[in-house]
Amino acid sequence: MSMQNIVESQFVKEMCEITQVMYRRNWDERNGGNITLLLTEKEVAPYTDLTDIKRTIPVDFDAKALAGKYFLVTGSGKYFKNVEKDPEHNLGLIRVSEQGNGVELLWGLADGSVPTSELPSHFQSHIARLSVDPENRVIMHCHATHLLAMTFTHSLDEKELTRKLWKLCTECIVVFPEGVSTIPWIVPGTNEIGEATSEKMKETRLVVWPYHGIYGAGQTMDETFGLIETVEKAAEVYTHVQAQGGMKAEISDEQLQQLADRFGVEPRPGYLD
Repeated sequence: MSMQNIVESQFVKEMCEITQVMYRRNWDERNGGNITLLLTEKEVAPYTDLTDIKRTIPVDFDAKALAGKYFLVTGSGKYFKNVEKDPEHNLGLIRVSEQGNGVELLWGLADGSVPTSELPSHFQSHIARLSVDPENRVIMHCHATHLLAMTFTHSLDEKELTRKLWKLCTECIVVFPEGVSTIPWIVPGTNEIGEATSEKMKETRLVVWPYHGIYGAGQTMDETFGLIETVEKAAEVYTHVQAQGGMKAEISDEQLQQLADRFGVEPRPGYLD
């Protein structure tokens, strides 16, 4: 049976679209940002010979918990602006080896490159999210501009930052009622930052990396992008409000509770007065 063209698959087309949108938002300059999408064997089988391993790439992380799972990943050093016009060189379809110490390349990364340097962080976050949401499939990292700026000008206390974001846009408490998490500044691409992020991913789908960017998680590309888009919009509003002289009004805790009640969400306990 002949294989279908993987570039025409829904998952590659969606990755091409989302990376292009993120690049145009100026969230992913140069090779900043990375995405991993968890796929099923049923989804990938029509597009690639699952026995044809192009090469095995070592991973500096014990990924045994994900053994046999398939991921579409962005490549290390790759520019989001180039994904759409050349997916075969900028993306890779990988399968985690049975030993968990490497990934098997089934398609893509055609110039001999490797998956994103943040793969340990992504894998650790996938494991954490799957433990609380078996339907979680996406981990997305970018340098959302206004939120990045806000990490220099606002408290990084999780409760204070969450409450400020909730009070800046009416939709925020509805979109991320569990709030946002933060971690200390840690060198990127390390197991240490992956561990810190994944611990927070058990509680929230958004983790702020101070002076760097944000990690988002979700069941679909749309959900995950929408999460980051919403928190970034609130941070942009904060930027404009500060430039206009600071906050003279805000959405009250009572109004936030009314929103939660109306839309059937449960705000993080202890975050509303």
